[in-house]
Amino acid sequence: MSGFRHIALFRWTEGTTTGQQDEAAAKLRELPGAIPEIREYGVGVNAGVNPGVFDFAVVADFADLDAYLVYRDHPLHRAAVDEYLTPITAERAAIQYEL
Repeated sequence: MSGFRHIALFRWTEGTTTGQQDEAAAKLRELPGAIPEIREYGVGVNAGVNPGVFDFAVVADFADLDAYLVYRDHPLHRAAVDEYLTPITAERAAIQYEL
């Protein structure tokens, strides 16, 4: 497979509720239906198997870097990040790479 992958990991702020987490995940899950450049998209809550890990992950695949940039800058993605993720994020790590 060729393409471009984006992975983002989040650690929530202390006091973040399950409802806030669910709402953020739901908003992100709407994006593949609204942004056609997304090839594959997954979001998930940490399974709790290992200590010291992040709380939440997003894995998104695109045809190429240009398609990723459309997603990154898309108003619906920006709104989801700004309104639902940023307020509850204590720490974020991300990587992008070619497949």
